[in-house]
Amino acid sequence: MKEKIRIASGQGFWGDLVDAPVWQVTKGDVDYLVMDYLAEVTMSILQKQKNKNPNFGYARDIPELMEKILPVITEKNIKVITNGGGVNPTACAEAIIEVAQKLGIHNLKVAVVFGDDIMEDLDTIIAAGAELKNMETGEPITTVKDKLLSANVYFGAFPIVEALEKGADIVITGRTTDTGLTLAPMIYEFGWKKADYDLLSAGTIAGHILECGAQSTGGNFLGDWESIENFAQIGFPIAEAFPNGDVIITKHESLGGRVNFDTVAEQLLYEIGDPKNYITPDCIADFTSIKLEDLGNDRVKMYGVKGFPETDTYKVSVSYEDGYSAVGSLTYSWPKALTKAKAADKILRKRLENLELNFDEIRTDFVGYNATHETLAKKLDEDDINEITMRVAVRSHDYKSVVRFGREIAPLILTGPPAVTGFAGGRPKPSDVVAYWPALLPKHLVKPEVKIMEL
Repeated sequence: MKEKIRIASGQGFWGDLVDAPVWQVTKGDVDYLVMDYLAEVTMSILQKQKNKNPNFGYARDIPELMEKILPVITEKNIKVITNGGGVNPTACAEAIIEVAQKLGIHNLKVAVVFGDDIMEDLDTIIAAGAELKNMETGEPITTVKDKLLSANVYFGAFPIVEALEKGADIVITGRTTDTGLTLAPMIYEFGWKKADYDLLSAGTIAGHILECGAQSTGGNFLGDWESIENFAQIGFPIAEAFPNGDVIITKHESLGGRVNFDTVAEQLLYEIGDPKNYITPDCIADFTSIKLEDLGNDRVKMYGVKGFPETDTYKVSVSYEDGYSAVGSLTYSWPKALTKAKAADKILRKRLENLELNFDEIRTDFVGYNATHETLAKKLDEDDINEITMRVAVRSHDYKSVVRFGREIAPLILTGPPAVTGFAGGRPKPSDVVAYWPALLPKHLVKPEVKIMEL
């Protein structure tokens, strides 16, 4: 058993800083590089791409990244774990192997974790008694089944552990929990068992700290962000993990950003719901038990974590088509920029009403005034505002109504308030509104699978 391992976060979402994984494996020593690419809406985007091309459906910047880091990780024996396989992890693994062959790299084992995609098995699963009720409304999934885009089970860390036990150098998964990517190396290296709930919870919370990339090292920080140095080359977090469940969060010394009590504590509060019951497929972590100690020099110790047994269900992330939307905007200038924008909004809404169009929702934001804080926005002297962008969005199940809305934005330029520019948008895309359907599925109805692909 190793005395400690260093697990580096390389991506917080699909589209994150492309150089971060390279910095993580070249600017210092790490044992694992973990990269989180997936959000709920990402799965539906990837599924649409796969429907158009069966070779797509994964984060397609991964092969390009691998060209840069494969020589480094093979030389340094750094293992890579990512859920960037999306809805097509096998294709992602094949693309990586192709890159390795191009680079002349041999003896590489790439593992694929799959089985999370249950789209093709839904009829069987429903017939087995799983209604997949919406966790918020209680409706059965049959009410939207004909509009589904994707349906994926959140697997946890143990399928990844199985891949590591089989000798994988790179593990590509589908919809694995963000936290499971970081927890898996700890289970594998330290021999933690499925009933070690305190240890599993500590690893889970470490994964939660790493899952959003630089958000725990000063990025998007609400505190004294102006004093943080070198945002241009910000260091992503690294978890130094120990067999007893203690974890030290740090970063590479040569990179920017900051790791202190405040940056780590702020990330701990991100998307947790009930802090005493943070539910994952592996355990239930108690965030109220966490102890943090700022060790200085960009090192924060996390310890004392308690946990509880896992539930008997997986969470399922389902997306489905839910109509059409369009967004249009115009920018009004001084004097009385906000007054002009408000008047234009009234004119537009009256014209839409006169046309008897059918919308589920019409939303107007005045960017530069209330687009972020809505009704909490501070009242401003309308004569002092230099410019305001009126941004109007509509949503409807009636495609023709959305199309006609798009034709009503540009006419405001010559048939509404003066001093206007910046016309943009207004055109809908077919079936572009994607709705989220959260559900639970008994674990015995689905099983993760691990496949090893070797050069």
